[in-house]
Amino acid sequence: MSVPRLFGVLTLALAAIACGAPQARQDGATRAGLAFEASLSTGDYREACALLAPESRRQLQEDERQPCERALPSQELPSAGDVRGVDVYGRQALLRLRGETLFLSQFDEGWRVTAAGCEPNPGDAPCRCALKGA
Repeated sequence: MSVPRLFGVLTLALAAIACGAPQARQDGATRAGLAFEASLSTGDYREACALLAPESRRQLQEDERQPCERALPSQELPSAGDVRGVDVYGRQALLRLRGETLFLSQFDEGWRVTAAGCEPNPGDAPCRCALKGA
């Protein structure tokens, strides 16, 4: 699923569901996003790749034609900074950080990053993301 389509689905889900996620789900998504960011900041690309959703990892490796651990640094993802907010609906999350926005999905093994290095576009246009799944 393309990021614009994913963002559109997430936007519709946000509009259709009036109540927020339980605090435990918000905390889980936030922890996963911050762990991903911490791995990037320390150069632990193996750990950062483990925190990517399978489709996002596969897409990165396919696009860059090398293993995730070597491909990830070339994405030049921004430094994240403090958490500004998290929205969780169903198995999808949007984590807004000072320096970027992450999209996450919940899998059986936990929350995984589906898109990173995302910046909002003006108006209702979908985010632009440096790293995303297909």
